[in-house]
Amino acid sequence: MEEKRTSVLENGLIWFGAAVSIAEILTGTYFAPLGFKKGLYAILLGHIIGCSLFFLAGLIGGKTRRSSMETVRLSFGEKGSLLFVILNILQLAGWTSIMIYDGALAANVALPAGTWVWCLVIGGLILLWILIGIRNLGKINIAAMSALFVLTVILCRVILTAGSSAAGLSDGITFGAATELSVAMPLSWLPLISDYTRNAAKPVKATAASTIVYGLTSCWMYVIGMGAAIRTGGSDIAEIMVRAGLGVAGLLIIILSTVTTTFLDAYSAGVSSESVFKKTGGKKVAVGAAALGTVAAMIYPMDNITDFLYLIGSAFAPMIAIQIADFFILKKNRSGSRFSVRNLLIWVAGLILYRMLMKVDLPVGSTLPDMAATVLLCIVIPDKKMS
Repeated sequence: MEEKRTSVLENGLIWFGAAVSIAEILTGTYFAPLGFKKGLYAILLGHIIGCSLFFLAGLIGGKTRRSSMETVRLSFGEKGSLLFVILNILQLAGWTSIMIYDGALAANVALPAGTWVWCLVIGGLILLWILIGIRNLGKINIAAMSALFVLTVILCRVILTAGSSAAGLSDGITFGAATELSVAMPLSWLPLISDYTRNAAKPVKATAASTIVYGLTSCWMYVIGMGAAIRTGGSDIAEIMVRAGLGVAGLLIIILSTVTTTFLDAYSAGVSSESVFKKTGGKKVAVGAAALGTVAAMIYPMDNITDFLYLIGSAFAPMIAIQIADFFILKKNRSGSRFSVRNLLIWVAGLILYRMLMKVDLPVGSTLPDMAATVLLCIVIPDKKMS
């Protein structure tokens, strides 16, 4: 939607804002049954896997100057990529709704005014962010991220000094399942990363900065959530903030983190739509996605997102594996064809394998072995007239 080249700092700030979110903190609470040390290992291992893929996906977009869904054409052809465009727009709309829902629930605990009221407030701010646009957000983003960083440090201190409790940790989670849940969050951003690295003045450095900033900050959010659940025996971050007397500071964390994260989902829904509807302005679609997400958050309950995260993983892990194989190993460009039947069949095999692997408790989770198998299929299956 906008063609101005972005700096390494701007890309880093974008992904800092993406990582600081209530959804990431809430996901971290699921790690509490493992204990702090084992839970931390799962968080770090999962993020190393997920962020490695995040970097490679962003690098493809940065080097080709294509948006995320435009890079999909390189492996699946012009028409074959439409499947992933549609899946991406649907998952982005889902994320927009979930983020607004979580943010509104938390804000209503900090300052009771009605969940629907906070849905409207957060949705309105996201719309404002979209209308201002990435190229005009520079100073506003720096101010917002600086405030968010300070507030998150305060929140972290509150969590670490909270009273300890063993309550609420009876529901177990295996190390493998926790690792996969850690992979799932950076994996959910794979269909978006190139929307931002494509306009970077220094693509490789911007992609590296985005990956490092997002990875470290996301781990931090997971640890905050896990620490809160271990020390207080609960997972309601907003309630913890209120009890700790954060008040306005806690409310600002909730609202700012929700807006800066959800903006990326709505914005990328607009960018993805341009791959299909070239005459429709991406910004209009982004506004529509934010508005639809706000309404959905006001109507539907969205309390557990783990199944949603695994669904995203099963669809997009084999997709990016095929892109990595084609771009970095096979050096293939299939954008001139209508369909790559070969790659679409490999993708289906990868999706089925992922769902099967979810039933096996592997220490490294499902994503890594699924992607390794998918890449291997890309290498060994003859690349004949199947595109």
